[in-house]
Amino acid sequence: MVRSAKYWWHVAAVATIAVWGTTFVSTKVLIQSGLSPAEIFTYRFILAYIAIWIFSPRRKLWADSLKDELLMAAVGFTGGSLYFITENTALETTLASNVSLLVCTAPVWTMLLSRAIWPRERVGGRLWLGTSAALAGSALVIFNGSFVLELSPVGDILSIAAALSWAVYSVLMRGLGERYSTMFITRKVFFWGLVTLLPFLVLPGTGYHPAVLTQPAVWSNLLFLGLVASFACFAVWNRVMKEIGVVSSSNYIYLNPVFTMAAAALVLSERITWIAVCGLVLIAGGLWLAEKRTT
Repeated sequence: MVRSAKYWWHVAAVATIAVWGTTFVSTKVLIQSGLSPAEIFTYRFILAYIAIWIFSPRRKLWADSLKDELLMAAVGFTGGSLYFITENTALETTLASNVSLLVCTAPVWTMLLSRAIWPRERVGGRLWLGTSAALAGSALVIFNGSFVLELSPVGDILSIAAALSWAVYSVLMRGLGERYSTMFITRKVFFWGLVTLLPFLVLPGTGYHPAVLTQPAVWSNLLFLGLVASFACFAVWNRVMKEIGVVSSSNYIYLNPVFTMAAAALVLSERITWIAVCGLVLIAGGLWLAEKRTT
């Protein structure tokens, strides 16, 4: 019974990554409509915060201690504002393929950070081999038969910063998940994500364009990003990390470019090559090896 329950959390992880892998389409539509990355983040997290207040069974405002509240602020910053701002800004300064590949290193950083904090946890050769295979597969899927790699120091550093930010978020979530409910933590992520976004709003090029919100393409994509990709997916993902572990859940991030590729093929009619298919096989094999270590 326990094994069956764990299986469904792995399915939930795949489903969450599937949604996150398609958000680039919505984000692209919103940017083309005139919204800035900071503006998109603000709207989606406000929608998510309102939704979680409606569905959350408890109205507890603060954590049990100042230390825990500061940790909540840290997860809101690393998993919210810092991650999205660094990733979206990187997309404006370097190739999308560079960003996708470097952000996909998040599971590696998560594993290294977890090992540094909890040295008693064993990181065996099978896990390293599986992680390496999955990362190589992600690279094949991202480039999809047309290898173009241009170094852009600012954009590439921002991409790595986004990956590190998500790794820190994942590790911090482990401790908080043992003391607080998933819905409470997720609500705090949205709240502190919005609060810590404020310093970014003074950056050049950041503004708000409420007039475009009346456009069906804009509000429909914002609803998807806010209610599905943020509210629902963050709640599920935070529970997934609690149930199957930080490292195991992080490895599913390697599937992100697979779903991005599928969405691009369906919506933008982009071609899928045999190289990308080989990448998918490598990712699947790598995830199997990484998870096999626990059986």
